[in-house]
Amino acid sequence: MFSRLFGLTSGAAVSTLGVNFLLNDPVGLQNSGIVRFGRAAFYAVSIALDYKISLYFVEKESEKYYEEKSKVHWRSAIRLREMCCKNGGCFIKIGQHLGSLDYLLPYEYVKTMKVLHDNAPKSTFDEIRQTIREEFGKEIEEIFVEFDREPVGAASLAQVHRATLKDGRLIAVKVQHPKVKGHSRGDIATMEFLARSISLLFPDFQFNWLVEETKKNLPLELDFLHEARNADKIRSILKKFTYLKIPEIYYDLSTDRVLSMEFVEGGKIDDKQYMLRNKISVNQVSRYLGQMYSEMIFVHGFIHCDPHPGNVMVQKLPHGGIQIILLDHGLYQTLTDDFRIDYCQLWQSLIRADVPAIRHYAEKLGVGDMYGLFASILTARSWDSVQAGIDRKRYSQAEDDVIKTSASQYLPEITSILNRVPRQMLLILKTNDVLRGIETVLGTRFHASSFLTMSRCCTRAVARDARRKCQTIWCYLKYLFIEQVTLLRLSMYGWYLWLFA
Repeated sequence: MFSRLFGLTSGAAVSTLGVNFLLNDPVGLQNSGIVRFGRAAFYAVSIALDYKISLYFVEKESEKYYEEKSKVHWRSAIRLREMCCKNGGCFIKIGQHLGSLDYLLPYEYVKTMKVLHDNAPKSTFDEIRQTIREEFGKEIEEIFVEFDREPVGAASLAQVHRATLKDGRLIAVKVQHPKVKGHSRGDIATMEFLARSISLLFPDFQFNWLVEETKKNLPLELDFLHEARNADKIRSILKKFTYLKIPEIYYDLSTDRVLSMEFVEGGKIDDKQYMLRNKISVNQVSRYLGQMYSEMIFVHGFIHCDPHPGNVMVQKLPHGGIQIILLDHGLYQTLTDDFRIDYCQLWQSLIRADVPAIRHYAEKLGVGDMYGLFASILTARSWDSVQAGIDRKRYSQAEDDVIKTSASQYLPEITSILNRVPRQMLLILKTNDVLRGIETVLGTRFHASSFLTMSRCCTRAVARDARRKCQTIWCYLKYLFIEQVTLLRLSMYGWYLWLFA
């Protein structure tokens, strides 16, 4: 073990000298692949050494061990955030993803990485001008009457500017950061190498699932025309929700690196004070959000997977209604029908507190004997609460704090589950965590109406699937009758809650 530590230390020393040389940029290599790789490797080795050395002489499972481990988590998370900010682009995207996994990663990492959602780097106006020139062959002034120099928002891959067209239309122009696409392949290769290396040094840390998802989705997120098509598709799918606004895309002013759309204003979905000032019901907003996502996940299997507060807004309409605005359609997950129905039946089992059924459907999703932990991950409730009924046992902040703390204790088991489940599940888990975070801020978490909404969507989806497989009219009518009776019972329960709860 000491020889292994010595080897790591020696390697770290060499890496430190090499990376410091590159970071001084003596030959103008600051944005080259080798500098970005060296910087990432330097931080990764520093983090690995901190864990190895700080915890080596501490008795495992002791109180001091967990205290020291928490301190290392904080230091390592700060180092990781620094590296993401310096490398930018894809690395910030990964950091933002980590900051969304409240119930899957140690609290220290989630808390530290969350700030990346609000502190993404900005491109200069000259860089924006150059990108538009490259994409359209024209200067900004030839296309727009006005174009704000300062972005209204910046993210890991792009930033958005407000502009006015010659016909007076106000639009939002999303412009990709320069070099992000060029760096993406090398950055992904770097992440793959580091993830494999870390898993060898720390068998409990298996984050290959995260790199695999990024490798699959990043090229799609960098194609803004793909994002435009996603926006059109989800607008069509959810057209029955009249409260939902998805900005229109202007294809004549869009390319794979520039996306022009209708400009819409509103407050962030987690800005409770904005809602109070504008007399917007937080409970209604939460219900709308639950309806949208239950429909996406359980009924259609086409899911917007980046609903952080910067991408979901709310506004009060002149006639007094509420409008939810859904932005940034680059990251979607499409579910297979078999997976979607199994997931529906798993959630129905969770709501009924049917433990044998929970085990059955969790095993179908590849979890094996860790179905109890998997149920807690999905619901963000303790296994005791799941068994008692998540719609009946009252949620408490103390229970939530215990679950978040347990993410560090059960990290090996959690990463094992994440590496076992179908890849379709991973972005759903991230989306669940982000939505729960919004509901927590609004104070609407685990409201009974959310379980009713989920139950209705699951009932419709399962019944529709059963009817699709029917070969006789009697089979079809049987499942249609079961569906309608179940939906009626759910409606009656909803009326009861409205009158007496």
